Amino acid sequence: MKREKSSTGQIKVTATGFLSLFSLVGIMFYGLPFFYDFWVQNFGWSRATVTSGNAFGKVLVGLFAFFAGWVIDRFGPRRVMLTGIIMGGTALIGLSMVTALWQFYMCYLLTALGYMCGGPLPNQVLISRWFDKSRGRAMGIAYLGIGIGGMLVPQIARWLNVEFGWHQALMILGILMIAIALPMAWFVKDNPPEIEGENRPEQPKIPLGTILKKWPFYLLLIGSMCSIGAVSGTSQNLKLFFSIDLKFTQEQAANVISMVLASSIIGRLLMGWLADRFPKKYVMILIYTLVACAIPLLYIASTPGIIYLFAFIFGLGLGGDYMIIPLMAAELFGVKVMGRIMGLILTFDGFSEALSPLLVGWLRDRGESYANGFAALIILAVFGIIAVSMLPRNTAQHDIMTKKDRPKQA
Repeated sequence: MKREKSSTGQIKVTATGFLSLFSLVGIMFYGLPFFYDFWVQNFGWSRATVTSGNAFGKVLVGLFAFFAGWVIDRFGPRRVMLTGIIMGGTALIGLSMVTALWQFYMCYLLTALGYMCGGPLPNQVLISRWFDKSRGRAMGIAYLGIGIGGMLVPQIARWLNVEFGWHQALMILGILMIAIALPMAWFVKDNPPEIEGENRPEQPKIPLGTILKKWPFYLLLIGSMCSIGAVSGTSQNLKLFFSIDLKFTQEQAANVISMVLASSIIGRLLMGWLADRFPKKYVMILIYTLVACAIPLLYIASTPGIIYLFAFIFGLGLGGDYMIIPLMAAELFGVKVMGRIMGLILTFDGFSEALSPLLVGWLRDRGESYANGFAALIILAVFGIIAVSMLPRNTAQHDIMTKKDRPKQA
């Protein structure tokens, strides 16, 4: 009976992750760039300005990530997640009514808070607590919400824009976010029930101070920052690149972006499956290599068929990128300090995720071309590959501690 309850709980946890990531990342993170060109054309803002809202919010809120991780470790992810879902939906509703730049920044600050509290961080901790051997598969299924949400939202946003205008489209998307994600998160439990009669080996808790003294943490941090920066800088500028530079119609731009996110669904399932069967270090290198190989294709995007090849390869890498980081962290450091570790990593990843699109937009405004911006993203992706390749091959958590760091046993 206990096993059945645990299995039911795992299904609920996976569904909660799917729906919250569908909303907080799929709709909000990948949906908002669809509206960038409307802000450029209606308000006369530059590309750097419309991408700076994301940077403004992520940089300020990034300082809060470690505290959020501590709260999650101490009190559980559920309540933090509920707060984040409400903030994220409210932010989109607010963006539908902005008339000044300061209002735009305040709403983006709220989106960043919602993303931090209701998005990847609490879901990574929740799934890591409930799953062990099949953690990669569970994370992959939950992260499908990002791919499906990101795939559907350009089409939904385009249709809503045609029917109601972009202001009402944003408001409806904000309401949908709360309606989709909140109910399941309300009922999920923070921790699995104890299973009687089963002796489950418990991993020793590595003190946070010990982890921060070891080089694997910093390699993982640098590698994730570089790859997240490459992914974010690319995805946040795609709509601007397609609609303004390549002169795509709204329908054409939405179709290519949807293809990227459709390919990311394959990437999440594939990388989750690989992560349960092969060393996560090599899966991580594969993912980062796909990102690095996809971005150069944007230089020849006008060649027939190339844009679809880019969408497929970049989507595969995108699908695994965010998902592999918590899996690697759990294997390196265990799950008992997962909230604080991922809080630290997401703090710096958030800076990279925020500043990279801004840098690319600024380079485009200065140079009248995305060439320099794309070059910067390729360099970031390559640095990410190098950092991850230097991680130890055997990543069991006890292997990152020296003998004197290990807890004494009676």
